[in-house]
Amino acid sequence: MRPAHSREQAMGIAYYVSDTAGIGGHLRDRAADFRVREREAFETQPVDADTGAYPALVFRATLTNRDTNGFVNELANRLGISRERITWAGTKDKRAITTQLFSIRNFEDTTLPELSGAAIEVVGRAGRPVLFGDHIGNEFELVVRDVHPDSTEKIDDITADLRAFVEADDRRNRGRDRDRGKDAVSVGDGTVTIGVPNFFGQQRFGTLRPVTHEVGLAIVRGDWEKAVIAYLGNPSEHEPADTREARDYVDRTHDWQGAIDRFPTHLRYERSIAHRLTEIGGDEPDQFREALTAVPSNLQALFVHAAQSYLFNQMLSLRLERDLPFSKPVVGDVVCFVDEHGRPDSDRRQLVTESRVETVARHCERGRAFVTAPLVGTDTELSKGEQGEIERQVLDETDLSLDAFDLPGEFDSTGTRRPILLQTELSIDHDPLTFSFSLPNGSYATVLMREYLKADPESMA
Repeated sequence: MRPAHSREQAMGIAYYVSDTAGIGGHLRDRAADFRVREREAFETQPVDADTGAYPALVFRATLTNRDTNGFVNELANRLGISRERITWAGTKDKRAITTQLFSIRNFEDTTLPELSGAAIEVVGRAGRPVLFGDHIGNEFELVVRDVHPDSTEKIDDITADLRAFVEADDRRNRGRDRDRGKDAVSVGDGTVTIGVPNFFGQQRFGTLRPVTHEVGLAIVRGDWEKAVIAYLGNPSEHEPADTREARDYVDRTHDWQGAIDRFPTHLRYERSIAHRLTEIGGDEPDQFREALTAVPSNLQALFVHAAQSYLFNQMLSLRLERDLPFSKPVVGDVVCFVDEHGRPDSDRRQLVTESRVETVARHCERGRAFVTAPLVGTDTELSKGEQGEIERQVLDETDLSLDAFDLPGEFDSTGTRRPILLQTELSIDHDPLTFSFSLPNGSYATVLMREYLKADPESMA
């Protein structure tokens, strides 16, 4: 296997599936090069429905070069309401054109203000707000620019590698399946089914400064002061000079008022935490924990989710090392069956025993079930067999236990399970080079595109 980029390895991603050299290039040369549209799965009533029975206003927004949280903050300010009343199905990237659903709790009006970079369409009303995960997935149309001159042949080879990853039972068969797949696909031939490990991409950890999981790991270990310093300090060479200087000042002094004076105004969450520390004073663990609650609740939860994602990535990397299949189960795996929308239902799971492995494999082949690994939490039941050994190894090496996720407020997590294989139908066109595909919610387009570019993750940020 080809080693991953060093910055990806810091996020638990150790390998590429494809051994073929990448095409280079970069994503997001302009916002229109990265288009995302939600595949919606949320029912609404007419906009004039009774607000007593249907108190949530649902709207669709197409954002151009705007991040989800920034848009929500501005909309809440314009409406004069708490940002916590505005919810959405999935957080999207900033440098893109994204179309997604939002809702506003207990909102009787049916008109919304005009905001720059946002086209807003009121959809209707609902009895409950749109919640995270209330969509089937996302459709992507991504343009790659400035690729290597020999990119066409490389794309064919990589596509064959990724097709073989889905079809082969283990790495010993992938060379044979890759050769067969290469004869069956070339750029422009329509769609082809490919697959990659369902890693969490760099956006989960921070684009320019991937430290969100470091904050989360410190939280899970109960080191609240380290969590604060990891978020406010810890400068990155990829940040602007004034930001690096402010973070370096935090590392050296722990002077919170001085940090407020130095942080650029756009670092509103860092400033909020520092401001809370100046208000409460002291240096007790509970005071650092309280300071972290100065950020929105979804970001508080994201810190711990990023730690879970880092552990998950490590588990998938070790599964690759052990030559275990991703599209089919082995004894000891835990599979999840699908719901009516074809999404994995973590409440319908089954431990794969020796007597059931062939039967469950057929369910996986037909798309009725998926092999999973845990996003560990207090209620997690670890796998058995080799996958169970991998999960315990990752927890041991990070000095964590499941009980560590028993935390106050939004930091608490009971855990869940996530498919280990990311599979999709891909079409590729030229002029410009464009990749089109759909992914389930929670999966990352850059995890697929990294196999083609094999570039610094910043090229895809």
